[in-house]
Amino acid sequence: MEKIPMTQAGFSRLEIELKQLKSVERPAVIRAIAEAREHGDLSENAEYHSAREKQSFIEGRVKELEAIISLADVIDVASLSGSVKFGATVTIVDEDTDEEKTYQIVGEPEANLEKGLLNIKSPLARALIGKEEGDSIEFKAPGGTRDFEILKIVYQ
Repeated sequence: MEKIPMTQAGFSRLEIELKQLKSVERPAVIRAIAEAREHGDLSENAEYHSAREKQSFIEGRVKELEAIISLADVIDVASLSGSVKFGATVTIVDEDTDEEKTYQIVGEPEANLEKGLLNIKSPLARALIGKEEGDSIEFKAPGGTRDFEILKIVYQ
């Protein structure tokens, strides 16, 4: 299996989620199933079916998180410098609209565009990799080609 690059912060968030699922969510859903069973006929018991569905989701997520964590390659971002690479926090400006955006390039499991966490496999991240401050990049977005300039690269 291929290692999954990840920042320490992303790895920690996954570990916290896994611990929450195992120590809080899993016991709670087991209790809910036991309570629903006490109500009798399971074939028409919506609480029972709902709790079983939630249990299935929790178990699936636990397996997924355990697999990701076992394959994680945690990279110390603070020790990096230079051109854009994994872990870089990059501030770019749209050359047409002068709109500035800041993204950190992270691994796939921790990516969240609303929080500025850009998947390393995304087209924009691939366009940024290897570039320096002041470089211009051309990025093919769904709405057409966009041009950005790299204003700042930070590793923290």
